[in-house]
Amino acid sequence: MDLSYIINELGEDREQYHRAVSPPIAQASNFAFDTIADISNVFADEMSGYIYSRGLNPTVDILRKKLAALDGAEESLVFNNGAAATYAGVMANVKAGDHIVSVRDPYSWTKKLFDTILPRYGVHTSYVDGGTIEEWMATTQPNTTFYYLESPNSWTFAIQPIQAITAYAKQKGIVTMIDNSYATPLYQPVISMGIDLAMQTATKYIGGHSDTLGGVLSGSKAMIKKIFDMDYLAIGSGMQPFNAWLMLRSLRTMPVRLERITRTTRTIAAFLKQQPQIESIVYPFDESFDQYELAASQMKPVGGLVTIILQTRQREQIVQFCERLQHFLIAVSWGGHESLVLPKCAGIPAEQFNPEDKWHRSVRLYFGLEEPDYLIRDLEQALRQLT
Repeated sequence: MDLSYIINELGEDREQYHRAVSPPIAQASNFAFDTIADISNVFADEMSGYIYSRGLNPTVDILRKKLAALDGAEESLVFNNGAAATYAGVMANVKAGDHIVSVRDPYSWTKKLFDTILPRYGVHTSYVDGGTIEEWMATTQPNTTFYYLESPNSWTFAIQPIQAITAYAKQKGIVTMIDNSYATPLYQPVISMGIDLAMQTATKYIGGHSDTLGGVLSGSKAMIKKIFDMDYLAIGSGMQPFNAWLMLRSLRTMPVRLERITRTTRTIAAFLKQQPQIESIVYPFDESFDQYELAASQMKPVGGLVTIILQTRQREQIVQFCERLQHFLIAVSWGGHESLVLPKCAGIPAEQFNPEDKWHRSVRLYFGLEEPDYLIRDLEQALRQLT
């Protein structure tokens, strides 16, 4: 299916809404029926029609169809945020006594789910670096039912061999789920690589404007129906119509935004490598990256994130560098139009800062839609004051 068709036409029946180019927002909580038989049929299967916007909604459905097609999946669900999507995908596929294997240091709220919430119900998680299939095989137990991947993650950009993992998981009857927010299905089609559940934080590149939250789960019809009938409806974490409309607006420009952001990132990464104040850069598509060949084998060059390791051993200088930047906002998240900076030490108590740990000296940069030279000049002036 052509990308242009998915973005501009799929799911959009303009005859239904007076040929408006942009779909309307079905800002309705409730839907009426002509007969009791009609409403009874939807009571029996809420995924078969519109009854209550906690489940399906016309505006949300247009987005669902497009995102499923982008993933190359049969079906998708959209959530209020990425954490809600992850929660539903995991909870629908584990039961008391099960064991999970996850990549080490996943997103903080995913780790909270694994370490704090699931153990209350007798589900336990083992962590692996995950860079080789042998690690996954060695950590798998007889009661392992779920693998959780995050490839690449959004700080160290650690990568897992997706196809090898999914092939082994299918032999063992293990469900696989991946956070594919970094690469998106445009640059890493994980469903075609055997993943059962593809998650994206739609807040990032799909939303693209730092004005709305969202999460996506894509997979087979059977898998998505299972999640819809259980955790999606019970938790009530589905996306609202207005947020879905904002996502539809942003989806139109997602490919061109990613192209520009990727070009900018490669330009600035080359500049950063030459700066004496920087010990090293961490970027999956730089040849110095220790998993460069694996990255190149399973995804196209993409992304606006680069982590730099500063030479300084002083926490105060790291803080000063970030605060001297004039065109980078100090903020979490990424994927929007604005450039961002976030030092790892911001989340580490000052007394625990270890200058010999390179990750304590790391700073994550996200490059938005500004001109590369504009951002390079800003980085130059902030780095100059470290010498």
